Amino acid sequence: MAEEPIVCDTKPLGLEVEAGVHFWCSCGRSSHPPFCDGSHKGTGLQPVKFEVAEKTTVWWCQCKRTGTPPICDGTHKHVWQPTEE
Repeated sequence: MAEEPIVCDTKPLGLEVEAGVHFWCSCGRSSHPPFCDGSHKGTGLQPVKFEVAEKTTVWWCQCKRTGTPPICDGTHKHVWQPTEE
């Protein structure tokens, strides 16, 4: 059984990436988020392959709950509500 992913942040990360193949960290354990560094080994979770045709800005999911991995779909807005101080 797969472990639960670790939440990196409760908002997406906009990051410009070069054309090519990228591997999104789905476990939240990477020391180089949003990209996989192999830290998922033994968790039952796997990185998500994502390919872009040209240099572009990608809004990477950091809450690890998106329905469209690795792209943020706004799920973080429904999972974590701001607290009033």
